[in-house]
Amino acid sequence: MSITAERKAELIKQYATKADDTGSPEVQVAVLSERIANLTEHFKTHAKDNHSRRGLLKLVSQRRRLLDYVKAKDEARYQSLIERLGLRR
Repeated sequence: MSITAERKAELIKQYATKADDTGSPEVQVAVLSERIANLTEHFKTHAKDNHSRRGLLKLVSQRRRLLDYVKAKDEARYQSLIERLGLRR
């Protein structure tokens, strides 16, 4: 259900705004999106796993808060990010 270290490093490298960037909102949203996608696949086979579903809801709301922050700071950066991630809205 969680992402591998290699995949996380790949996401960090792809979405980093500068060298050694692991904390920018873009990187955090990308990592959260990957975890959300993995959990969504998990629920296709484990529909009654309500403990993990609670975690999924927390991840989704955390991603939403980060996206709202980016949108408030810089609209163009927000549009670029959701387009790169393929998120709706």
